[in-house]
Amino acid sequence: MTMMSGARYIADTLKGYGVTHVFFVPAILHEGLMEMERQGIKRILTHSEKAAAYMADGYARASHKPGICLAQSVGAANLAAGLQDAYLGLSPVIAITGRRRSVYRYRHAYQEIEHKPMFDAVTKFNVTVDTVEQLPLLLRQAFREAVSGPPGPAHLEFQGIRGEIIMEQGADLEVIVEEQFSHYPAFRPAPEPELVLEAVKVLCQSQRPIIVAGGGVKASQAGAELVELAERLSIPVVTSLNGKGTIRDDHPLAIGVAGSYSAQCANRAVAEADLVLFVGSRTGSQVTNDWEIPRSGTPVMQIDIDPSELGRNYPAKVGISGDAKVTLRRLIEATEPVAPRTDWLRRINQLKEEWQEQIKENYNSSSMPIRPERLCREITHSLPEDALLLSDTGHSAIWTGTMVDLKHAGQTYIRCAGSLGWALPAALGAKCAFPDRPVICFTGDGGFWYHLAELETARRYGINVLVIVNNNGSMNQVKKGAERVYAGRNGRSDDIWQFTDVDFSRVAEAMGCYGIRVTDPAELKAALHKGLAADRPTVIDVVSDIEGIPPPVWT
Repeated sequence: MTMMSGARYIADTLKGYGVTHVFFVPAILHEGLMEMERQGIKRILTHSEKAAAYMADGYARASHKPGICLAQSVGAANLAAGLQDAYLGLSPVIAITGRRRSVYRYRHAYQEIEHKPMFDAVTKFNVTVDTVEQLPLLLRQAFREAVSGPPGPAHLEFQGIRGEIIMEQGADLEVIVEEQFSHYPAFRPAPEPELVLEAVKVLCQSQRPIIVAGGGVKASQAGAELVELAERLSIPVVTSLNGKGTIRDDHPLAIGVAGSYSAQCANRAVAEADLVLFVGSRTGSQVTNDWEIPRSGTPVMQIDIDPSELGRNYPAKVGISGDAKVTLRRLIEATEPVAPRTDWLRRINQLKEEWQEQIKENYNSSSMPIRPERLCREITHSLPEDALLLSDTGHSAIWTGTMVDLKHAGQTYIRCAGSLGWALPAALGAKCAFPDRPVICFTGDGGFWYHLAELETARRYGINVLVIVNNNGSMNQVKKGAERVYAGRNGRSDDIWQFTDVDFSRVAEAMGCYGIRVTDPAELKAALHKGLAADRPTVIDVVSDIEGIPPPVWT
């Protein structure tokens, strides 16, 4: 053991766990940040605590390593709000906040509230660090909790408004790095052999089976095993939005994204299946369109690393607790290749063709303002083979999830779990994790407005992301509902879902970034090429059709 300050201990420990960046709003861990500089850890100063949390989240989802975000006491509530998406998206973010010393409590201390309870709903692990001697125990536990089982956020509350008490105190401390917990998955539990054999029997007896691949397949890095099993047993595959990219979109067995943000052919295929195998999916409301897909009574099997998820929303004919990669490998080893399910695959292809015919006109549209479908077509054709594409929620998730095709194994798709405005800061975090890969953020103007200030952060640190803004001057996802309420009444619904026209390319230029405005779809290809080749953060402002609404969900 060595006498050292808390500041040095936390910096040495983060370095040992492979942390390359931390994202923060001052004033927090001044002494620790100085020690992190000594260790070569880059400190990214953001314009808001939520943005810091989103950057750490994007970093974590892209790298499969914990992301670190920091805020002082008064910013803790904002940081907790930013962890909602990491919690919903099963992302290992470790948040550190300060709190005033205990003597200040219950005395109306300036800027102080009880913020620790706010982290209970958005973390797996939430503790107060009162003394520097507690650091070895609680910091290592935060890493263990964040990456074990289903990943998720952890929170450490340090004594001192900026954590200075923990940072300045010294003690005999030993830096112990548990390499196993520097990434996820930390464990790969194997399935019970009897359940594997039972699952194989049920799969082989079905006539129209289908696989629903969730985010757990991506978390387990089990895409190769997913495809191998699907090919071996001639089973078509749909994915959740979080699972998009685990099978190439142009694979013959790939159908598309299912659920409420979906391609109609995917929902139709799941509805017609006589057996649905969920792999790494919590069977939540989005992937099942509020539990309407698959139909009630359809036999379901489920594979999940968390046994509490088995049978949660659908009675499981067979439920297997295990890591997705290991479990799929066991299923592969227990099966022999089967003859193609000709009739079932013919029907799947028919559904896909009907979907392509339905969207063809807008997908190839030359109209102005630009149709979002045409924008997605151009992104598909221009996306580099090693690109990271991050999408906001809402219409952005529908457009990218259903109409941007990933055709290369090196392409990665990450979408937020529900917090509009997440995509820009998250893309900056992902770019910090992979500075040599092209990172593209897809958002609407409604989402872009949330954290527009982080363009300055990107420029300041040279985080050269490409931001594509589907700019229709509105949040037109609420258009239909608002107009329905106002129908036949005095007043206009425009005030509650439309914005003024802003040229985001000029805003980007004013912040030192590169800006391009596109009004003609014929200019999209060249704009994307320029944006991907730029040597600074770039915003492509695409003037799109306010009437650009995705096709309705098939139920």
